[in-house]
Amino acid sequence: MVRADPLSGLSAAPDLAGRVREWRAWLAAERRSSVNTLDAYARDAARFLAFLTEHLGHPPSLDDLAALATRDFRAYLAARGAAGIGRSSLARELSSLRGLFGWLEREGLAANPALAALATPRKPLTLPRPLSADEALDAVRAAVDAAREPWLGKRDAAVLLLMYGAGLRIGETLGLDVADRPENGTLRVTGKGNKTRIVPVLPAITAAIDAYLEICPYRLAPKDPLFVGARGERLNPGVVQRQVRVLRGMLGLPETATPHALRHSFATHLLEAGGDLRSIQELLGHASLAATQRYTGVDAARLKAVHGAAHPRDHKRRS
Repeated sequence: MVRADPLSGLSAAPDLAGRVREWRAWLAAERRSSVNTLDAYARDAARFLAFLTEHLGHPPSLDDLAALATRDFRAYLAARGAAGIGRSSLARELSSLRGLFGWLEREGLAANPALAALATPRKPLTLPRPLSADEALDAVRAAVDAAREPWLGKRDAAVLLLMYGAGLRIGETLGLDVADRPENGTLRVTGKGNKTRIVPVLPAITAAIDAYLEICPYRLAPKDPLFVGARGERLNPGVVQRQVRVLRGMLGLPETATPHALRHSFATHLLEAGGDLRSIQELLGHASLAATQRYTGVDAARLKAVHGAAHPRDHKRRS
């Protein structure tokens, strides 16, 4: 199948059209961008130049690009927004344009400071859909069967159970050393900002970790990584993400079923069971209650009630 050239029929003056093609060739040779990425960049550039042709009244040249003002770029973003393009796509297109303009400036062909001053549209904050309790536990059980070796299956089950049963981030889970393994039903976790928190750990989680360590072929010292890969090195997040994709196919789970969705499920299920929002915030290691609110989907009224009950100034007003 022959791929269509996104730059065929490019709406630009000859001096600029040639440079855009050189930019794409540079991306292929120096950045080693994939064909799909190259096509996406080329489409973004072609779309922008087609807009400028209508906006300026003639195909743009290198001099035209250098003379563009911030309002011209904003007009393009507004036109794209009016066409129904979302903020994530707008941000990507703006990134493509910045790449093109940056290359032109480095080559001494055209410089335009207006684009650098333009704010990137904020991407909407999204969270993975939480799994049901049955889906999460099914994934843990299936991890044993999906692995190519028994000890790898035990390892994967322990990793997934920690993220679901204790609400750990994948980086926090894989950053644990053998000396950090749960003791007396608690686990010390170092999270974002190098902040340490203590989280309770169910006996089933400790048992899963012990079952993995018992058959792990590597003799792991206290300072060694708790979870290791096939070669005995600290387990890479990509391995866990890939294994979860395999489990999605086995169990018919949606694409939103990711390692991070297990942590989201932990928070959601605690809240549904009547857990206190402040306590969930501490367990997750969130810096603000607002982050926990967004994470669990709790409404503003409940957030205000929790805040009012816990904030010292509110206590003073009521006393």
